[in-house]
Amino acid sequence: MKKITELTAELAAPAIAEAGCTLWDVEYVKEGGTWYLRVLLDKEGGVDILDCEAVSRKLSDLLDEADPIEGSYTLEVGSAGAERALKRPGDFQRFLGSPVLVKLYRPLDGRKELAGTLSDYDASTGAVTVTLPGGPHTLEKKDVALVRLRVEF
Repeated sequence: MKKITELTAELAAPAIAEAGCTLWDVEYVKEGGTWYLRVLLDKEGGVDILDCEAVSRKLSDLLDEADPIEGSYTLEVGSAGAERALKRPGDFQRFLGSPVLVKLYRPLDGRKELAGTLSDYDASTGAVTVTLPGGPHTLEKKDVALVRLRVEF
């Protein structure tokens, strides 16, 4: 049996393509006692509310018809955002040279958050190299809780 996120991605694909968007991620998470099915979109030039509405309406009907989720949940369709999380190898490759925030499971030099530039990604090991003011640091996948883009002003 397919995972809820995989099935949702398949069901959403035609509506997302019709809106001129691409799928960034699908999350099925429980927060504060409520289940959320989140579909995050990407689009050259940015995702707007009309894109989200079009995908949400079509996907909601398809989910009602397929009924893959027992119990209640909230469907949210939105933009991946400017400070999106990087998860797949292609995400890291696409955003090499971009400013990122890396959250660690354990402190490095007394800090659990590092702001720098994504300078390398090793797809075979998942290691990320971030250039900080003191120079580059290579972080093993097991030590990294989250890598997300960081907007600089």
